[in-house]
Amino acid sequence: MQQKKLSSFLALACGLLAALPAHALQVVATLPSLAALAKEVAGPHAQVEAMLSPRQDPHYADAKPSLVLALNRADLLIFNGLELEVGWLPGLVRQARNPKILPGAAGSFDASRFVQKLHVPATLDRAQGDIHPGGNPHFAWDPRAGAAIAEGLGRALGQADPAHAADYQKNAAELAGRLRALAASEQKRFQALAAPQRQVAVYHDSLVYLVDWLGLQQVTTVEPRPGIPPDPAHLAKVIGQLKAVHGLALLQEEYYPRSASDQVVRLAGGRVAVLQGGARFSEGQRYDEYVRGLAAAVFAAITSK
Repeated sequence: MQQKKLSSFLALACGLLAALPAHALQVVATLPSLAALAKEVAGPHAQVEAMLSPRQDPHYADAKPSLVLALNRADLLIFNGLELEVGWLPGLVRQARNPKILPGAAGSFDASRFVQKLHVPATLDRAQGDIHPGGNPHFAWDPRAGAAIAEGLGRALGQADPAHAADYQKNAAELAGRLRALAASEQKRFQALAAPQRQVAVYHDSLVYLVDWLGLQQVTTVEPRPGIPPDPAHLAKVIGQLKAVHGLALLQEEYYPRSASDQVVRLAGGRVAVLQGGARFSEGQRYDEYVRGLAAAVFAAITSK
């Protein structure tokens, strides 16, 4: 009788354990756009968290205890690379005391390894402003880069969780295909415009991948050098440049100040298009929805009268 009760108890316990969800990978991404890519590739097999919001300048982050805690329990850390997060991420990783995500470890995923870099400086001169030795780091604006990163994530997640490797590879391939098709479709739409319509100004020299993807021509920047606020002399120069091309769209990320851009277009003509700084990951926005929205915002800005 006692043996029968024990067998029944063990059967019940095994049933309850089987009903519990399997351990999900803990994935932390520095940028919301990288988190959105990871979420689609991982599907139900991972918990994905973004360290920053799209309204934050990714060059800076507060060292919040919650960020250290997230890194401490992470199985995989996805970061942009090319020194975009160099001012804040290394210190947080050290504080987290998690060997899985240390530089060079299997759980440290540098997204920049998978993309074709633009604006790689021939020489390094800090007088040029906030330059990045390995190239411009703002590639998440380009869905072609997103496709390559998704494929890399499929492999990295499969190594971290071999039991679901086939799912990760399948999700990554499907996402990469959709992103490349989206990139080609939008390219075709922009190429149908006359060349003068595809001229734009930017606030910070961070939209080079967006400009390259959509076949735009960047005429000037409001900042004289990356990270250097414009002085009156430079603003006068920018206004003159835009007047020479009869005003055009001035593109800038939502986390940069509007005052200088508004002054430029008020005096030179044109319009300011404020672009979303990243996928609204916390609101459930997918990466492909984000980049499609970017293209729509730019197209509306450059074709409006």
